[in-house]
Amino acid sequence: MPVYEYLCNDCGPFTDIRPMSEYDEPQDCPRCDNESPRVILTAPAFFCMPSDKRKAIATNERSAHAPKTVAEYKASHGPGCGCCSTGKKKPGRLMTKTKSGAKGFPTARPWMISH
Repeated sequence: MPVYEYLCNDCGPFTDIRPMSEYDEPQDCPRCDNESPRVILTAPAFFCMPSDKRKAIATNERSAHAPKTVAEYKASHGPGCGCCSTGKKKPGRLMTKTKSGAKGFPTARPWMISH
């Protein structure tokens, strides 16, 4: 979501993150609660925002108004995604045994000492 700028007649300019569908609507000033119109004082900054931060802000905005139900959450993931599927076990860690019975983990870091 983009960051919009507003100008309060009493307190001066302030910014707020709002959905693009509300781009032209006035916003209440955070200091005095007066309705303030949107103004353009600087260039838009939402393209410069990292994608992970933009995604987190959008997720927070959605969940603040209407959190997902369990059915909606599961429907948003593909089959076998692993994060919410039940009944599926993760594949076991690869382990080898020597003739003496010592365990070895070929995928582990070789410099680590096991115990």
